Amino acid sequence: MYKYVVKRLLLLIPILLGVTFVIFSIMALTPGDPGTLILGQNAPKTAIAELNHRLGYDRPFLARYATYIIDALRGDFGKSYITSKPVFREIFARFPTTLTLAFLGTLVSVIIGIPLGILSAVKQYSALDVASTMIAMVMGSIPGFWLGMLMILLFSLKLGWLPSYGVGGVEHYIMPALTVGVTSAAYKLRTTRATMLETVREDYIRTARAKGAPEKTVIWNHALRNALLPIITVVGIDFAALLGGTILTESVFAMPGLGMLMLTSIRMKDLPLVMAAVVFLAALFCISMLVVDIIYAYVDPRLRSRYVGAARARARARRG
Repeated sequence: MYKYVVKRLLLLIPILLGVTFVIFSIMALTPGDPGTLILGQNAPKTAIAELNHRLGYDRPFLARYATYIIDALRGDFGKSYITSKPVFREIFARFPTTLTLAFLGTLVSVIIGIPLGILSAVKQYSALDVASTMIAMVMGSIPGFWLGMLMILLFSLKLGWLPSYGVGGVEHYIMPALTVGVTSAAYKLRTTRATMLETVREDYIRTARAKGAPEKTVIWNHALRNALLPIITVVGIDFAALLGGTILTESVFAMPGLGMLMLTSIRMKDLPLVMAAVVFLAALFCISMLVVDIIYAYVDPRLRSRYVGAARARARARRG
């Protein structure tokens, strides 16, 4: 297991290099320059050229990219063009909002999607199964920003129960979390239903029922545990994707999160901030997938025995 984790962490190096090159290229190919965006189109051309020179934007693409990589390897990811503050200070100031929203949104989708998926599989072709399928179709087709605006109209303007913008207490996260969670619960519902339907048809499930095991024990202890791997994968990918995919929700509810920061930085061609945010999110995504793989080993005894058997074989080889 230790060697596996180390190998996965080492794979981060080429992945992050590829991500930085792609994003750096996209930012270089987009029209405009930071000097014009910062000073405005009516600013003197000499002032714009001087600012671009000071930011190093007038240098060749490969020279700028090589300088960025060398500085990043030294731990210097630069300063924001707009605020002149270190980029990770800006990122870490906004990231807790996005992390909280992603966690709560994932939690809501799990609470809604997985139980409905299990019930839909257990009661296949029943009215509950049809209703769950229809609910999944509705939730999957609702645009998140539209659902968020409807919630603002109902719970903020009509009823006055919840705040419509900003961050503060738990009440500020209720509507954003529901917006994120409801729209992503549909995929978890369909995945859980399909996986459970495949699992309950296995021979060991028939054997457990033939031995007289209670239906709850068969479903929760045997079927669900063996159906968890695809569900864990979906939950892990969804959470990692939400860390960088809550831009629309943050925009609707005016939440100062990492998504809004990246959107503003892209518009202003704030290259150091965009690059640092993308590298940060890419590393988090890879680490999240590594955590999912480690959870696999604890959920599935077959994978755990494979890791333990390999470790014991290496130990015997060293002793021999």
